[in-house]
Amino acid sequence: MAPADRENGVRLERGVQCRLSDGTTLVSDHYYPAGEGPWPTLLMRQPYGRDIASTVVYAHPVWFAQHGYHVAIQDVRGRGGSMGEFYPFRHEGRDGAETIAWLRKYSACNGRIGMYGFSYQGATQLLAAAEQPEGLACIAPHMTAADLYHGWFYHHGALRLSAALGWGIQMLREDARRKGLREANERLESAWTNVRAQAMRAPYATHPAISDPLLPSYVRDWFSHPEPGEYWSAQDISACIDRIQVPALHIAGWFDTYLEGSIAGYCALRTGAGSQFAREHQYLIAGPWVHIPWGDRVGDANLGDAANVDTNTILLRWFNHWLKDTGDFTGEPRIRHFALGPNSWRNAVEWPKEATYPLYLRSAGNANSRKGDGRLATNAPNGDEFRDVFVYDPEVPVLAPGGLQALSGPFDQATLELGNNLLVYTSEPVAHETAIFGYPRVVLWATTSAPCADFTAKIVRARPDGRAEFLCVGIVRSTWLFRDGGYEADAIHRWEFTLEPISFVLAQGECLRLEIASSAFPLYDRNPSNDTSPQLADNWNWARSTQQVVHTATYPSTLFLPVMGDAGW
Repeated sequence: MAPADRENGVRLERGVQCRLSDGTTLVSDHYYPAGEGPWPTLLMRQPYGRDIASTVVYAHPVWFAQHGYHVAIQDVRGRGGSMGEFYPFRHEGRDGAETIAWLRKYSACNGRIGMYGFSYQGATQLLAAAEQPEGLACIAPHMTAADLYHGWFYHHGALRLSAALGWGIQMLREDARRKGLREANERLESAWTNVRAQAMRAPYATHPAISDPLLPSYVRDWFSHPEPGEYWSAQDISACIDRIQVPALHIAGWFDTYLEGSIAGYCALRTGAGSQFAREHQYLIAGPWVHIPWGDRVGDANLGDAANVDTNTILLRWFNHWLKDTGDFTGEPRIRHFALGPNSWRNAVEWPKEATYPLYLRSAGNANSRKGDGRLATNAPNGDEFRDVFVYDPEVPVLAPGGLQALSGPFDQATLELGNNLLVYTSEPVAHETAIFGYPRVVLWATTSAPCADFTAKIVRARPDGRAEFLCVGIVRSTWLFRDGGYEADAIHRWEFTLEPISFVLAQGECLRLEIASSAFPLYDRNPSNDTSPQLADNWNWARSTQQVVHTATYPSTLFLPVMGDAGW
């Protein structure tokens, strides 16, 4: 055991060992408050280095210790100082539960334990909680996913390419170093430092940085399991939501990679947690943030002081409530969400139900680009209208909102909207403020010449000054949507899918805009437009396809919005 240090009135003990039932030793750093214990314990389990302790978004563990908590930051299996082989998510349930059992007997712990952390550290909480370890009183999973397939890696059948590949390369770097694989490490480092080129490599499943057979297989496994199933459910809590019986404070970001996972996880536990007590004590804060950092600057936008939320104090109140019986969280709204536009916080009792307010896609057959005649109308077509046609070329895909790096934030889409390879539909200016909160949904009646195809939908705010501000996006793949059969090329099909959730308010005079395309690369992987698996496709087998969006009385393609109150159209 390493010697103990004392800083800022807090005693730090490094390298404390916990031996698991299978003989694996996990290592943690412990921070002890001044005075005599025992104290309630805060546990974070993470794969990035326990000395970092997620301080990119949270206060240092010293701060929590100064407020009367024994804090343990643990390297998960196969990372940092801990023994064993790292395979993301696979061991975190049992390892977390055994760590909690060990902490309950630890001299500094009074038997009451809470967990905190974001991203992977959020998943370690959910997985441990599903094991129902005695002593775990509450969790605070932030920017994470309860369902790995739908909320972390894939969206309606399309891989979240830039996030999955980039994170996989990041994690494999430590594996290469631990195994002494110098050449593999150099390839990984080269890919890691050239972010713009990571997702450009095709086929992405054979990216040289991940292909060394001496490296762990988990990144290749993610790509080779493009459908939901046992591979995914065995590593998450999607099939055992009812095993979680503790309160949870969820934090999500409107521009976070794992937004869908965060919101869906909250909703799943709100309705399906294993006790009425747990269901009643799920809370959500949905802010205007990217994955890192959390504050008032997002992309090229300044969202004002209201976005600079003191999440540390909120966490302290949360843990004081459940671990010290202070009642600090009593009366807190179940949902707090940041409304883009006015850039202010609003409260909600429940997550909104399905979007029902319709805006119909209309045109005279030339909705290509924002120079075209596409419009969103409150009245449905009463007869036939010319179809809108565009060509999808996987070699020159429509880019993601943040360009080739798929950067997150409310970026201006006005330049991208000049291309004829996407359709643009714009509403009339709203007559008064119109609030939208929840999951937008589209129903496209469309045809495509391809045996396999994608459609994307993106919502932007069209401001009077010409700025087209990105708000949210969604995608659907034919192999996912029509997985039960019935799909064929050149036939009209109903493509219905939700976009990622959002909260925003259109000001008087602003317009809503919907972009329709067949890619948002590299946010999502590109569809080769044929039966080749996207993970194995490159320019040798990419094919162009022609897409047609139909909007007639019989086939009214529609955007459905979760409007709060009266719409301004």
